[in-house]
Amino acid sequence: MENAYVKQTISDGIATIEFFHPQSNSLPGHILNLLAETITAAGKDDAVIAVVLRSGGEKAFCAGASFDELIAIETEAEGKEFFSGFAKVLNAMRTCPKFIIGRVQGKTVGGGVGVACAMDYCFATKHASIKLSELAVGIGPFVVGPAVERKVGKGGFSELAIGATEWRDAQWAQSKGMYSEVHESVEEMDAAIEAFIQKVKTFNPEAMAEMKKIFWEGTDHWASLLNERALISGTLVLSDFTRNAINKFKTKP
Repeated sequence: MENAYVKQTISDGIATIEFFHPQSNSLPGHILNLLAETITAAGKDDAVIAVVLRSGGEKAFCAGASFDELIAIETEAEGKEFFSGFAKVLNAMRTCPKFIIGRVQGKTVGGGVGVACAMDYCFATKHASIKLSELAVGIGPFVVGPAVERKVGKGGFSELAIGATEWRDAQWAQSKGMYSEVHESVEEMDAAIEAFIQKVKTFNPEAMAEMKKIFWEGTDHWASLLNERALISGTLVLSDFTRNAINKFKTKP
């Protein structure tokens, strides 16, 4: 699995969307765009009852923004375009009329925390620690912030954002409502997801679509808000502070 990808399989009404990147499932711009497009398409497909969103590999769920791509940004426009990729994914998840079931097998950082928080029901293993590391590299979790705050509350979001160098374990995430279930192993998690899917298949799709609207009430303004936040991040990424911080992270052993 050397090449990054987003792929979808549909089986018996369940669309499984998987993303992968060889650098701990980081998210460069083209993967973000593909992910948003695939989620949107699944939401429009009458053959799809629900979506399972997962990443490839056995270790990290998602390392967040691609450092290689961040360090290559040279203008505010390029910066806004890159961070708008996260906005597109979160808005695609928010507006998808199907339930999105998350599978988080390992650690997740930065933008990946936002993606996990945007799941409608999220499964994880005990190894699925989280960290919002953006402040540590001079940016800030501006784009994913609304999704994180919606799920863990303003207090939890503040704790994650300010404690940018500290991991919070899966039990912490579950206690805040980010993870719906935490399991001892990947095998146990996958068995639980399969059992859960069988129940979801028996639900009325129209009722689920209406419930999805209720779950996401009060977020219609995200269509513009997240793009405004993308500009903040896109501007900050050009600062000497951020460039030096990212270079330090990239050269860590």
